[in-house]
Amino acid sequence: MSTLKTLAAACALALLAAWPAQAQTAPPSYGPPIGLEAARVVMIAAEAEAAKNNWPVVIAIIDSGGHIVMLHRRDDTQLSSIEIAQGKARTALMFKRPTKVLDDAISAGGPALRFLSLKDIVPLEGGLPIVADGKIVGSIGVSGVLSSQDAQIARAGIDALK
Repeated sequence: MSTLKTLAAACALALLAAWPAQAQTAPPSYGPPIGLEAARVVMIAAEAEAAKNNWPVVIAIIDSGGHIVMLHRRDDTQLSSIEIAQGKARTALMFKRPTKVLDDAISAGGPALRFLSLKDIVPLEGGLPIVADGKIVGSIGVSGVLSSQDAQIARAGIDALK
């Protein structure tokens, strides 16, 4: 299993290297895991954005090690959004980039379509790394409405840390 993960990571890195120059800025390094208080700040702001728009979503926050810190499902949210939100958060963490980068790359076609063969990624907009002191401390994933709206909610959560 370890060999398969290594191979998948090598393929992903090769694909990232093939992206246009503007997408090749070095992402931040991983840092210590996000604490519960910082995760609460992010969650409260994200939930406020969802509530303001009356959007039924799931919001997942994971730490820099990929472990769930918080997960909230608003009333009447489709059950599939639980797994999708967590998947968006994991994908943003693993690739150190917003999931929109992968979404856009796949939409453009060509070599980036190879991302679709990777296991356990969710290349849909709505996942963002959480950066504190220049290091990735975790990520947030949102699912339940349009992907751009999911991203709006995630961004509102992250902006609360500034």
